Amino acid sequence: MRGLLASVRRLVAILLLASMPAIAMAEEQRVVAVGDLHGDYGAWLEIARASGASTDGKHWTGGRTVLVQMGDIVDRGPDSLKIIRHLQTLDKEAAMAGGRVVVLLGNHEAMNVIGDLRYVDPGEYAAFVTRKSERTRKKAWQAMAPTLVARARTTSPDISEDAVRTAWMAATPLGLVEHRHAWAPGGELGKWAADRPAIYRLGDTLFVHGGISLEASVDPIGRINARYGAALEEGAQVVRPVFEDPLGPLWYRGNVAGAPDQGVRPAPDGELATVLARLGAARLVVGHTPNPNGITEEQDGRLIRIDTGISRAYGGPASFLEVLGGQTWAHERGKDGQWSRRALQGVSKAGERQ
Repeated sequence: MRGLLASVRRLVAILLLASMPAIAMAEEQRVVAVGDLHGDYGAWLEIARASGASTDGKHWTGGRTVLVQMGDIVDRGPDSLKIIRHLQTLDKEAAMAGGRVVVLLGNHEAMNVIGDLRYVDPGEYAAFVTRKSERTRKKAWQAMAPTLVARARTTSPDISEDAVRTAWMAATPLGLVEHRHAWAPGGELGKWAADRPAIYRLGDTLFVHGGISLEASVDPIGRINARYGAALEEGAQVVRPVFEDPLGPLWYRGNVAGAPDQGVRPAPDGELATVLARLGAARLVVGHTPNPNGITEEQDGRLIRIDTGISRAYGGPASFLEVLGGQTWAHERGKDGQWSRRALQGVSKAGERQ
């Protein structure tokens, strides 16, 4: 019963979230959108300061600005927890100032929830280390030892428990157990991830981590977000089919043109125009597919790509997208450390260049 009530509350919150953006844009709130950060806290602070969201690197200074972070805060870099904590602080402070902080669900957040840890940086485990971590790891070993030893002996009948323990300890750095507790379904960050929208709408602009396929666009945004939030509350058997769907909003790259080396399925002609028409929007803003050349417009302005490979893992420029009064600007930090502001051409609701 308690779980059912939690699911109902989450569904109501998601549906309310989906209904709010049109009002915000009607009042011409400034929007700042930030691409994949992948654990690079330094780059995030530069963007927060340059965009005016947090000029002191601590507190919200964005006023009524709506800050949209496109997901993939985690993996590939050490400081994802610091970024999340900062965004959580800004979220509370922005609400009191009439602004808003929206963090989208990325495929890497979903991967952390289901236990796919291939891209976790050692520093992300270290961020969870406390004085109790050694004891916590020992307790975890004691609880798992019978199962782990039995499994090891199915292939190596003579292996000793000490050998299995040594191997397990080597593969389980301090902080990993706490990391898994936090990110598991029902854990603190697992629940935080479940509350993230997969797709977010502000006026006539859609924001999504990966992309929106024809197949995904048959459902309204509220239903899509509710499905992803509910799946994150369940175990891996339920979560995996939803979050590993190549046509789903976390992984889909088909809206992005000219990236065959990244396994992009060629999109049908006119796909994005159809998707936007179905969902009542004029443009789609995406992350997920890195473009170190900077923020770009494609498909006659209907698509804006803002993943510029911001983190040290990719080496691209720090950047953010600004939207105000129907106009869009790309902000990028040059190699000299200076920020530039470049107007994008934009697209009208009819799909024609402004």
